[in-house]
Amino acid sequence: MTGKLLYFAWVREKIGKGEELVDLPGDVSDVAQLISWLKTRGPEYEHAFERADIIRTAIDQTHVKPDARITDAREIAFFPPVTGG
Repeated sequence: MTGKLLYFAWVREKIGKGEELVDLPGDVSDVAQLISWLKTRGPEYEHAFERADIIRTAIDQTHVKPDARITDAREIAFFPPVTGG
C-alpha cells in the first residue's frame, strides 16, 4: 500500500519534509505500527517520533488513536499537541 504522510510543526522540522508518499510494508496495519516502522527509516524519524506518546495522528482529517487501522487511508497526518496562548 502506498500512503501519503503529512508532518506538521516540529515533527516536520525534525524529519526535514512536510509530506511524502511511502510504500508501506504489508505488516503495518495501524497507527502505532506505522510510527514504529517510521522510526526505522533513519535518525531524523527516530528523533521526530521519540515521544510517540504525545504525537497526534489524523487519518483523512479525523483524529484517531494509536490502534486505528490505516487500511484505505488517503492521508495520514502527524502533529504535536496544540497549546493555546
